Amino acid sequence: MSNPLLLEICVESVDRAVSAERGGAHRVELCSDLSSGGITPSAGLMETARRHVHIPIHILIRPRAGDFLYTDYELEIMERDIRIAKQLRMNGIVLGLLDDKKRVDVERTRELVRLANPLPVTFHRAFDQCKDMFSALEAVAQTGAKRILTSGGKASVSESLVRLADLVESAGRRIVVMPGGGIGPGNVQRVLQKTGAGEIHTSLGMSNVATNGTSRSNDAVAKQTRNSTEFEEKVRKVRAMLDARTRENDFPIKQK
Repeated sequence: MSNPLLLEICVESVDRAVSAERGGAHRVELCSDLSSGGITPSAGLMETARRHVHIPIHILIRPRAGDFLYTDYELEIMERDIRIAKQLRMNGIVLGLLDDKKRVDVERTRELVRLANPLPVTFHRAFDQCKDMFSALEAVAQTGAKRILTSGGKASVSESLVRLADLVESAGRRIVVMPGGGIGPGNVQRVLQKTGAGEIHTSLGMSNVATNGTSRSNDAVAKQTRNSTEFEEKVRKVRAMLDARTRENDFPIKQK
């Protein structure tokens, strides 16, 4: 029997995490400020999510928006946040470090992977800034990370399906290559078919409802409820597509 194709949903709130779980996500990546590409969520957000969400939660470790060349102080922050995530019973860590030439910072990444142990580490889309993605893949594999999140170097996976397929093939069983970036119900089948990937990452293009002022009106609350329901239905639709493809094909993918 083939292993299921896995769906990871990126969220920035407990509401979204709960909706993702209800919709059938296999795990969530939890962050804050998704509009900037995401930064590390607060300890309060992690702890509350852990109380209400039963599927695995992977935590983004990113001390600020912007590039992925970090100072010693920022590295210290990342180390502290990893320790907090472990204490709060998170299930995985998501991070990415580059050097001043936009290559994978193998030494520092390896240190953080060791610190995160036994939690698995995903190297995030900092990977997409590397000029030679196949050398970058080998570099990430050397760090001990278990997974690479990538759009293939483009804004959307739909623009780089051939490269993603080549990365999946090059990775083999050594490390998981997980496409992410612009994936939704309209293209997920094509992404799976063209890349051969066993895991998919998406936020489904939906952020939390913003409200102005110090309080929320009844209309704003109702709108957030509708958005949560819509988000859950989108997750459910994508999950159904993955399940259908799992039944049709034999993908020997092992979750890490």
